[in-house]
Amino acid sequence: MKPGLASILMLAPLLLCSPREADAQSASACDRECLRGAITAYLHALVKHDASKLPFADKVRITEDSKDKTVDKMDLVRTVTRLRGYRQDFLDEREGIAGSDVVVEESGAPVLLVVRMKIQDEKITELETVATRSRADGTLFNVDGVGTTTAVMNYAPRKSQLNTREEMIRIALLYPAGLEAESFVKVDAPFTAEAYRLENGEVMAGPDCRRNEGCRNIKTQPLGNGDRGKVETRVAAVDERMGIVWLRMAWGGNRPPRDGGQRTELAVWESFKIHDGRIHAVEAFMKNLPVGLGSGWPQLNLQR
Repeated sequence: MKPGLASILMLAPLLLCSPREADAQSASACDRECLRGAITAYLHALVKHDASKLPFADKVRITEDSKDKTVDKMDLVRTVTRLRGYRQDFLDEREGIAGSDVVVEESGAPVLLVVRMKIQDEKITELETVATRSRADGTLFNVDGVGTTTAVMNYAPRKSQLNTREEMIRIALLYPAGLEAESFVKVDAPFTAEAYRLENGEVMAGPDCRRNEGCRNIKTQPLGNGDRGKVETRVAAVDERMGIVWLRMAWGGNRPPRDGGQRTELAVWESFKIHDGRIHAVEAFMKNLPVGLGSGWPQLNLQR
């Protein structure tokens, strides 16, 4: 019999899984520390090269870079050698989703790793990972920019500052709408004056952006590259306590291939810090994936 999540977490100090009374709107009995502990247990399993103690459900679904895997064939369990200091969690108690952007190493080489897990009845029912290993992999790859998580993203809003789950999602979805309209002004995305965007550790918009003069204001930053096409969108998680909406988006599959190579689309895991009805920060890990591969989870995409 596979051990439950609570049993696994007892092996690690300070990790407690405290099931709360079932809520009609909740898909999981995992509270925040339980969800956080599930990510920790998975990351420790990678470093130990042993996933046998993780509490996988009998019908768990696993993908790595959109490709289906079985528990015994997970590549990351064999390749990850170290955890670096960067880890930004997204904990959705209502849906039982534990997500994280993490920097790990494979034999000394840094990897930007996205992890999404679904926990139900103390079992892992879904595990989705995406690993970006180079600039060619991700278009951008600034490891120095992901040494530590940001104070803005980890600010815990007061209860009076938090928006409802539905309102946070509505605000976050103005971002892909703006990409499609090639203007955040046209959709009136409510960015603060100090709002910024980080992509694979690179400052791409906001007051500290130095790429060009137009990038210093994220709302008015020019977006017109003309070949983005429809933005495939999924709400991956909503961290209601921290005011973060995590979207998985993809676009650009109609673009010509670079240097005569394989046609790719850009898969972006974008987190939006939202409170007081405004977007304060946008941070993303992203990777180029072959056109036609998809996310591996098309049933989770929004119907638009």
